[in-house]
Amino acid sequence: MTGGGGQKLRRVVIAGGGTAGWMAAAAIARTLGRTVDVTLVESDAIGTVGVGESTIPPLVTYNRLLGINEADFMRATQATFKLGIQFEGWKNGSDSYFHSFGLTGKDHWSAGFQHFWLYGREKGHCQPYDDYCLELAAAMAGKFAHLPDNRMNYAYQLDSTLYARFLRKMAEADGVTRIEGKISQVELDGETGDIAALRLESDRRIEGDLFLDCTGFRALLIEGALHAGFDDWTHYLPCDRAIAVQTANVRPPVPYTRAITHDAGWQWRIPLQHRTGNGLVYCSRYLAQDDALERLLGNVEGEALTEPNFLRFTTGARRRQWYRNCVAIGLSGGFMEPLESTSIHLIQRAVLRLIRMMPLNHISARDVAEFNDQQFTDMAQIRDFLILHYKATERRDSAFWRLCADMEIPDTLEQKVELFRETGRVFRRNEELFAENSWVQVMMGQGIVPQSYHPIAAKLRDDELEKLLVSLREDVARTVGSLPEHAAYVARYCGASDEAAA
Repeated sequence: MTGGGGQKLRRVVIAGGGTAGWMAAAAIARTLGRTVDVTLVESDAIGTVGVGESTIPPLVTYNRLLGINEADFMRATQATFKLGIQFEGWKNGSDSYFHSFGLTGKDHWSAGFQHFWLYGREKGHCQPYDDYCLELAAAMAGKFAHLPDNRMNYAYQLDSTLYARFLRKMAEADGVTRIEGKISQVELDGETGDIAALRLESDRRIEGDLFLDCTGFRALLIEGALHAGFDDWTHYLPCDRAIAVQTANVRPPVPYTRAITHDAGWQWRIPLQHRTGNGLVYCSRYLAQDDALERLLGNVEGEALTEPNFLRFTTGARRRQWYRNCVAIGLSGGFMEPLESTSIHLIQRAVLRLIRMMPLNHISARDVAEFNDQQFTDMAQIRDFLILHYKATERRDSAFWRLCADMEIPDTLEQKVELFRETGRVFRRNEELFAENSWVQVMMGQGIVPQSYHPIAAKLRDDELEKLLVSLREDVARTVGSLPEHAAYVARYCGASDEAAA
């Protein structure tokens, strides 16, 4: 494969900027330094999706790996803190539950806290499961602070366009070369079938050893030139359209994202320092675009600051995300709809995985196979978690929700749901993204309550059980009571100037 013999694989060419391109460029340059030459090709004339505003906790780790100062990053991206997602109407149309980061209660090595909570409920302890989660209680109280020992698990709500700009500045300082221009042709090597070069509309030719496709839904390299193939998961996740619009803030930003259902999908609301991100996700079989736009604009708060951004997508995964000497990063590798804020995370996973497998002299077929297997596993596990939100519903009030309730689901998800329903158990496999507490919160929030619990819970005497539950609840309440208001903490820690918001 590419770069055989003694010649080192040095030239990394990134096609496309945006969040994916600059996350890749910044991480590779910061990690590998002078051992590689990184060139990024993008055109100011080509817009980016730019709506990945809500993130999950691994981004905190990603930024730390790159040595990014958190306050500087948050100030530059107008970011707020995020403790989870509030799901409104997913179970029966009028309900609400919260998927928080972090842990609920206190686990035993043999069983999660939900088993002790279930046993306590049988013994007359009727307090909600939510009362035992610090992040959830803090979010509902509108509070936040960094705590000792990283006790509070959090992510960010940010402006992804500003994040790409922030990373670009860092990457260029670390030696990344940016070339402005539109790609007119992807040249293949006639002997190997690998990508040899990108030709721009200006007729400039950019050669490379390894190419990263960050061209978004177009997948110009991985699919347009190499035809890597795509697995369509629309039969599991039927939403295929979104409309995004930004509005002025009308109240202090809260430390969580909202996901609010409607009869053909759902709507997001993401509060940043300088504005609120809004979007309507829907299935075009059940809602026309004009009606979707009217619905979105009728359900936002504050003055619209931007023109609506109309997006079309197909949920699914590229069959080969590393093929020949090309690696798909971000939307070119597939798309999981934004319900659980995984888009930026999947960029991060692909970039860090590639760095771990970065070739020296040649591309190993073993590396390629391992990369593709791990990427597909990541996406399939996230897919199952997203399907759960739609499938586990009591709603039958529209054709869309009846479709979701009646659809066949993957065997992997059915096993997870039925195991929890029967035994209360959840097992995390292969370092999957969503841990036990995430599955428990969503399944119980959607109305799936276990029929039994682990016998270790019944080992506790009544007084021991009461002491455990009371102490956990009091600790959460006491900690939340000591926290400052989220908006005030953000303003003090990383408040951005009005000029930065412009």
